[in-house]
Amino acid sequence: MTALTPLERSALLLVAVLTALAGAANYQAWPAVPRFALATLALAGLAWVVSFATEQLGERFGPGVTGMMQSTLGNLPELFVVIFALKKGELVVAQTAIVGSILANALLVLGLVIVVGARRSQDGIMRFSKRLPRDTATLLQVTVFIIVLLGLSLASHDPASHHVQTISAVGAVCLLVVYLAWVVPYLRSDTAPGESREQRSAEGSSGEEGNPVDEGGEETHSPPRLGLGLTLGLLIVAGVASAFVSDWFINGLEPAISILHISQAFAGLVIVAIAGNAAENTAGIVLAYKGRSDLAISVVKNSVAQIAAFLFPLLVLVSFLLATTLTFALAPVYIGALALTALALWQVTGDGEAAEFEGWALVALYVILATLTLYE
Repeated sequence: MTALTPLERSALLLVAVLTALAGAANYQAWPAVPRFALATLALAGLAWVVSFATEQLGERFGPGVTGMMQSTLGNLPELFVVIFALKKGELVVAQTAIVGSILANALLVLGLVIVVGARRSQDGIMRFSKRLPRDTATLLQVTVFIIVLLGLSLASHDPASHHVQTISAVGAVCLLVVYLAWVVPYLRSDTAPGESREQRSAEGSSGEEGNPVDEGGEETHSPPRLGLGLTLGLLIVAGVASAFVSDWFINGLEPAISILHISQAFAGLVIVAIAGNAAENTAGIVLAYKGRSDLAISVVKNSVAQIAAFLFPLLVLVSFLLATTLTFALAPVYIGALALTALALWQVTGDGEAAEFEGWALVALYVILATLTLYE
């Protein structure tokens, strides 16, 4: 623990205290709003712990593997929240939580990362490898394709609209196959810290595209400050705690939103999405501030791709074993939001660079959508 800074030790202690208080509030039946607030803060804090530990683990790998690990482990809170919501019959919360996670990462988090990254750049343009943004847009478009088709079928009441669960199951399997076909070559092509610029250029990601390089042309990486045992321990403890806190979060959600007079859609799309994506919020912005553009984009984009093409279809299949079934059938407003987000994602990041105003544009889209959900 001596490798931790005083601020990091204080943050870990605060997260532990918040988690303990959230547990006490749940089991001792504290008032709904404080119970919900403590669970939300604890969930966000645990997401930060996962992000911090994964960043230390990722210093041993390249930006692709690191981003994948951070997005995978950082998405644990969303996974648990959706599962517990489905077990308790909260379908709207489950749907908006998963959709909100996609939209929060693709619009809010990515927008803030671009704003910070562009401001840190000498010419006001954040530059990064083109491959991951294009791949993410493709994966998101495949998911949106299924969602739009089901929406059109249900709106027209055609014969296929009576088989939503079957179509969703087939679509989920297809998405998982596509995701695996993408992720395996992607991870194999990743470069580890310390490899030469020529090697990285051959893989499609060079130090010139946003990562800081030293005078010898090598990308600079801080060595991991934490030992492997401590890092894995933090990940395991935070992962297990996230499962418990997610259950407490759902327990306090319904009475809290009734008292606060907010919609289930706003709770799922905004509160759950932002709290559950604290890992991406923290890691992506900090990395962009440090000038590590490729890794910052990798963390956020991997999360978008993984939620859309892996976590969403996986939860659809898992839900057949639960009390409530999750499908790709969504309300028209969220179908439109996802379709337009896929287009915005391609437009802003497809060329491997983004200006500050483009980041603010993505943030504005999310704020508009969040405002709309207040009245759903």
